[in-house]
Formats: sequence, structure tokens, C-alpha cells
Amino acid sequence: MTAHSVSGARMMALGAALPEKVLTNHDLAKMVDTTHEWILERTGIHERRIGGTTAGLAAEAGRIAIERSGIDPATIDLLILATTSPDRRVPATASTVQEILGLSCGAMDLNAACSGFVYALIAAHGFINLGHHRVLVIGAETLSRMTDWTDRGTCILFADGAGAAVIERTEGPGDLHGWHVDSNGALESALYCDFDAKIEMSGQAIFKNAVLAMEHAARQSLEMAEMSAADIDIVIPHQANVRIVEASCKRLGIPYDKTSMVIHRTGNTSSASVPLALEDAWIGGRVKKGDRLLLVGFGAGMTSAAAVITWDGK
Repeated sequence: MTAHSVSGARMMALGAALPEKVLTNHDLAKMVDTTHEWILERTGIHERRIGGTTAGLAAEAGRIAIERSGIDPATIDLLILATTSPDRRVPATASTVQEILGLSCGAMDLNAACSGFVYALIAAHGFINLGHHRVLVIGAETLSRMTDWTDRGTCILFADGAGAAVIERTEGPGDLHGWHVDSNGALESALYCDFDAKIEMSGQAIFKNAVLAMEHAARQSLEMAEMSAADIDIVIPHQANVRIVEASCKRLGIPYDKTSMVIHRTGNTSSASVPLALEDAWIGGRVKKGDRLLLVGFGAGMTSAAAVITWDGK
């Protein structure tokens, strides 16, 4: 496949939602054997948000994205919800979000763990290539429900939140220039959560392979886009760990100060982390029309995904 086979589509606007409850490192130090300094040094996290439902957070982020785009919600053809923490096994949480937002369209969940939003973004461009006009893409998680709050190796990381984007058909080549999706099932045991259980993670295996997976996905998408790392204005990475992002940027030859990071206040929100970081950069004025963005992440599976886009939204 080549980027030139995709009909034009662009990201119009973004929305974000976080629970009200803040859980700081100092709070965690009262729950498990850890300290604020220990967590900060290893992850870059100061605090995280906890609470709400996946559908509720997703709907709030989606509502904001729709309002900022200025479109009629009735013109949305499809809702894709990237999540690894649905509210129920059946039906798809996307259907609940659809009802909350009052949409009349297709709706489905997509689970690629922390790579989910980038997977969903690429899928949205594919659906538009097939004839859809507008797609609402959301990444939303309530990982606190799956976290063992007695395990200091995981409870310091995971949190809740949602981010959303409105994607619409446009004339011309569109904003997506290159992409890559991948999965290495041989590493699925490094990070998993069984039904009615809690998240299990092998931190060393995740760190080593995450850096390589992010680098590979980024290079593949840049190659498809016929760009180099030097062409990228800002990187929107999965917010798993500051050290992983630093190592990945170093291997790619991209200065760390080109990244958008929100992990210090959000923690690891899995599929919500990329849109949360993108929305923060957009609202803060770091993302401007014509900027070239690299969205890249990795997740349980081990999945990985990257997309090179030009910002053409509001």
C-alpha cells in the first residue's frame, strides 16, 4: 500500500476529557512502598486522573471535538472508539457513546491497546477512502478499574482519560502521508490482563521492545511519506514513560524538545494518551497549520503504530 492510494481526509478538531479526581505520587506513597522521587525519576509522572466510565469520558471528549469542529453531528458516518477497557464485554462501548452523543451512524470498538488511537486514525482514513464523509475517532480508557493498587510496578503508571478527533473528507491529497501498523504476538505475555483480573506487566521486556517498536513504526511511516526525521515539526508519542520516549527520539535523531508530553499530569492513559498529547499541543499553540506531525505509539500485544500527518485543521 502507498499513501497515494488514500482519498483526501483531514483532522478538523480535537477534544479531551479527564476525570476530576487527582492521584498524586505522594498519595501513592501512602498506599505502596514508593516515593514521589522514585516514580518521577523512572517515569516522569507527577500525578494522574482516576474515575469515570470509558463511555462517559469518551462522550465528553467527542462532544468537545464536535463542537470545536463546528459540524452538524448528524453528518458523522462512523464512530471508532479505541479502548482496551470497555465498560462491558457486550455491547461495544462505542454504541453507548453513540447514544450519549445522539449520533446516527456506525459504531465500533477497536482494541490495539496503547497503539489504539493511531490504529483508529488510520482506519478512519480507510473508511473515508471507501466513501464515508466524516468519522469521529476517540481513544478512551478507565485503566484504574484494571489496576492492582498494591503493585507498585503498575499502579504508579496507569490512569483514566479520553481524547477525540473529527476526521472529514477533503479535496486534494489530505493530511495523512504515511503510516505503519504492526504486532508481535510473541511478546503478548509481557503486558496482559485476563478477564476479571488485574494488569500484569514485565517492565524490562516492555521498555526494551517498546523503544525498538516505536523506532521501527516511525521509520516505516516516514519512509512511506518520503520524509526524514528532520522534516517533522512535532512528535506526538504514546505517553507510557518519559525514558522510553527519550530513548526512541534519540534513536530516531529527533530532539526531545520536539515532543508533546502530558504524562507528568495524566499518567499512562493507553489509547487516550496520543490524542490527549495532541490536543494539549494544539490548544497550547504548538501545532499550527502546515506543521508535519509524527504520531507514534506501542502497546500490549505488542502492537505498534505510527502516522505522519500535516495539520490542516482549525
